[in-house]
Amino acid sequence: MLDTAHQELLAQVASLYYTDELTQDAIATQLGLSRVKIYRLLKQARQEQVIQFTINWPLQRDQEMERVLCQRFHLREALVLRTNTHDPQHTLQRLGALGAPYLEQILKDGMTLTVCLGRSTYEVINALRPGFQAKVHVVQAMGSMAFAMQAMDSATLARLLAHKLGGEVTYLSSPSMADSVEAATVLRRQRDIQRALEIARSAQVALLGIGNLDPDLSSFVKAGSITSAEMLAIREAGAIGHIGGQIFTSDGHLFAHPFNQRVIGLHLQEIKQIPLTIAIAAGLPKAAAIIGALRTGVIDLLCTDDETAAVVLQ
Repeated sequence: MLDTAHQELLAQVASLYYTDELTQDAIATQLGLSRVKIYRLLKQARQEQVIQFTINWPLQRDQEMERVLCQRFHLREALVLRTNTHDPQHTLQRLGALGAPYLEQILKDGMTLTVCLGRSTYEVINALRPGFQAKVHVVQAMGSMAFAMQAMDSATLARLLAHKLGGEVTYLSSPSMADSVEAATVLRRQRDIQRALEIARSAQVALLGIGNLDPDLSSFVKAGSITSAEMLAIREAGAIGHIGGQIFTSDGHLFAHPFNQRVIGLHLQEIKQIPLTIAIAAGLPKAAAIIGALRTGVIDLLCTDDETAAVVLQ
């Protein structure tokens, strides 16, 4: 919690920079601070939402693809973004802007929402309107990755989402993956971990990404939870993707491997019991994983782009 004096300093620096359009050097001179200090204060002001940006992307949807996706995969709803760019980062940002209003529409005070790690879920959270409030209880759907993609980790996203919504957060105080199946069993028996998982199971909404099993991109490989060779072997044995660390095959079945038992988080069947599961995923390299994910029956709403949707439907 920021004290009032420091929050006023953040607001003052932000106002001088964004409203008065002074340079960081000019602000530093005016306030008697170093330029590095001003840079750090501006960065903190963004992190603490003293500064809030709204970017109004021109968004168009492909309603015919949405209809076919819902029919083919028995989805409750689909959001398909019409794209005019081949920049994956730009596409994900626009997907976030497409998914955020839907999330705002369905969230009500008193709800529980569970969230997994990932860039796509981050973009939805980041695109929520400044000032939008819903007294929602946010809880991690899986443990944390301490040494990989910390900005997109489930604990970071849960904190950010609860902060933006004005709700409370429950952390799953555990690594995302235990060293062994036996160690995972011991961790799940810990009182705080049990409690967090129970809250996650009771959620009305889940916000998830869909991961493929590319060893070069895998956050599990980057975190040292599994080697590139092991991930490649899993993929060659018939696995196609994962949701919340739960690996599945192209026909939507849970992949029989100790990896799934080592993950500390909700199982696929538990995610399936959540009334509304929203998955955000895009990119041709993820198309096969998205197909497998849709066949699990876990997903109620898919948010993707038209190029990815076209490959999925083919």
